[in-house]
Amino acid sequence: MKRAFTLIELLVVIAIIAILAAILFPVFAQAKAAAKKTVSISNSKQIGLGILIYTTDYDDYYPRNDDCIAGSSLNPALNSLPFNPTGQGCTSAGFRYRVNAFSWQKWVLPYIKNVPIFEHPMRAKLDDNPSPSRQWSDSGQIVGGFALNTSITGQLDTYNRTPTFARQIRNSWLGGTTTAIPSPSEALIVAEIPNANVPMIPGGSVDSQGIGPTVTIYPPAIREFWRYKLMKGSVADCIAGTNGTEPDGSKIASGGISCAFTDGSSKFMPAGRFLSRTPTKLEYLGVTGGSGTGYTFQNDCVYLTQGNLGFVQPNTNINYPMWGLGG
Repeated sequence: MKRAFTLIELLVVIAIIAILAAILFPVFAQAKAAAKKTVSISNSKQIGLGILIYTTDYDDYYPRNDDCIAGSSLNPALNSLPFNPTGQGCTSAGFRYRVNAFSWQKWVLPYIKNVPIFEHPMRAKLDDNPSPSRQWSDSGQIVGGFALNTSITGQLDTYNRTPTFARQIRNSWLGGTTTAIPSPSEALIVAEIPNANVPMIPGGSVDSQGIGPTVTIYPPAIREFWRYKLMKGSVADCIAGTNGTEPDGSKIASGGISCAFTDGSSKFMPAGRFLSRTPTKLEYLGVTGGSGTGYTFQNDCVYLTQGNLGFVQPNTNINYPMWGLGG
């Protein structure tokens, strides 16, 4: 005679399965996150190598051009749209055919030949419109992933500009060449910046030097600036200078960021180490406090939203090689 399971036995089995699932699911999630972190490091390395190869073809200079080229959108769905060199797509939104720092991936795409490499594995897929932002669907710009350090490369805003247009030529304080980097194995060229609304780490020009057509740009190498972009804390915490001591998983994955360096190497850097390799505001700018307290850099408590920042004359002699400082 066959014996059926009793209700109590079934409940015990279900309870055991639930306990095992509770134990194993976090392990599976951690393994999945670790795998994606590995892909992130690999992607950043490929991007860094692509940039390095570019410099060998262009007399040691980093890319920084500004142009508008038909059919050049990173989002293939936009390449069938009309090309107007002085209108939408080139000089007005969306900037699908513009080739500049906002679409810097186009500079190195001939060496990488794979747009998905620029996509961060822990972010929403680019074609999951509108995630991560409408910049992909409207302009073919990739944000919320890997950002180019334009203070190393320099950048241009020269397309269709008058000769007197302000800040159209933004020269790196290092000169924009690989041989000018003091410590190539330590100098940051690409970093994972998931909450940025621009695809690059913008450089900053010195406000007191004016806004002529040509300016020198310096890195945003300010610990206070990066603290709440990586660590736990709200805008109120940032203003008050509280919290901000633990990595925030909602801002950065796995407690740190993937970084590529100017020698072609790449590694995962914990958030605390990234901050320790970044000078304080007092070290770098000689001032303390936030906006309105003698410090013209306005972005400590907001995410990256623009292509050029403004601050006082920085001290580039301090030894922080991750930012190309010292030597």
